[in-house]
Amino acid sequence: MTKQFSVLSLFTGVGGLDYGFEAAGFQTRVALEWDHQCCESLRASREWPVIEDDLLATPTKHILKAGGLRVGSVDMLIGGPPCQPFSKSGWWKSGDSLRLDDPRASTLAGYLRVLEDVRPRAFLLENVEGLAFGGKDEGLRLLLAAVKRINKTADTNYQPVVVTLNAADYGVPQTRTRVFVIGSRDGRVFVPPRPTHRDPADSIVTPALTAGIKAAGEPWMTAWDAIGGMKEPKDDTLRLTGKWAALLPSIPEGMNYLWHTDRMGGEPLFGWRRRYWNFLLKLAKDRPAWTIQAQPGPATGPFHWKNRRLSGDELARLQTFPTDLHITGSRIEVQKQVGNAVPSLLAEVLARALREQFFEAPLLGAPALSVKRRAKRPAPEPVAPVPAEYLSLAGDHVPHPGTGRGYLYEAGELLEPA
Repeated sequence: MTKQFSVLSLFTGVGGLDYGFEAAGFQTRVALEWDHQCCESLRASREWPVIEDDLLATPTKHILKAGGLRVGSVDMLIGGPPCQPFSKSGWWKSGDSLRLDDPRASTLAGYLRVLEDVRPRAFLLENVEGLAFGGKDEGLRLLLAAVKRINKTADTNYQPVVVTLNAADYGVPQTRTRVFVIGSRDGRVFVPPRPTHRDPADSIVTPALTAGIKAAGEPWMTAWDAIGGMKEPKDDTLRLTGKWAALLPSIPEGMNYLWHTDRMGGEPLFGWRRRYWNFLLKLAKDRPAWTIQAQPGPATGPFHWKNRRLSGDELARLQTFPTDLHITGSRIEVQKQVGNAVPSLLAEVLARALREQFFEAPLLGAPALSVKRRAKRPAPEPVAPVPAEYLSLAGDHVPHPGTGRGYLYEAGELLEPA
């Protein structure tokens, strides 16, 4: 029987990290999450003790008691504090992210409090790529400095390693880049797992940790591999509505609004890079999905190649969740839960590496949540002509002038970029 290791889970969300660790033989002994809908989904899917509360208002001793855990006995502390303060999406809306000035950044302090109180054998903290962006990494620097302080006060020897990974490089049918901070109480230094998949368009493996090494492994898994065999859902809420709904069928698979600029093959309806990337973005059968959005607007993709929104089951497949889950709530609530999660297969890959390196209990064989490659991928869907209602937009459009020089700058609302 595979030895199981205990997990204390913070900011559990719908359980993306936990299900990956579960697949690698870890057991979530207690999960803390403040979002009610996520808690309902966790309770409907597993029998884990769930604390529905704000971490900052929940004493550590209460968390330990709920999981039948003791200080020093927890194998893994895992969690992904809310990512909005460090997300690139905030820069699009406001010119920059509030980052540490954002009240939501206090969740980092909550995670660190539990780390210091519990002193687990190892910890994993997940966040968006923006946490580690050069010049804007104050949150990461704060975290690393706090771990050094914890080592002094708690007599631990965590040596955190910061790893930036693209889920597609590990078999997830979705390009989703996340940062992980990983450390062991006894000072062991985590070595990131080598990519198992690669972008078929690249001849060199892209992550910096393997720069210069010839491409190896099989090509990225695709959206078709994940959802190609699923029946077409009968759900009217998946139909697009709004100003741009009728324009989506005129965009080819794998493209977005940029198709309808003067640099691509459609009609010149928009200026080059004048819209956010996910505007009218459509999946391609021969590539992974782009990052699933948690709170998309009416024209925010990625959309299905059948010119509709993705169903909850399709979203879960693209996130490599186990198939026995029950994600509760409306379509919008389901997408919010799924879009905020870590792909479970990526979590399993990391958990298996942790078993081997920190717990000396390696697992053999392929990850349990691996996606199987599908044969006979059909041709791209036909592209419709642009409806007449949009042709009045055709004309000369000024392209985006560059980073920091968008509409706000042109209107005089932003200062000259440094």
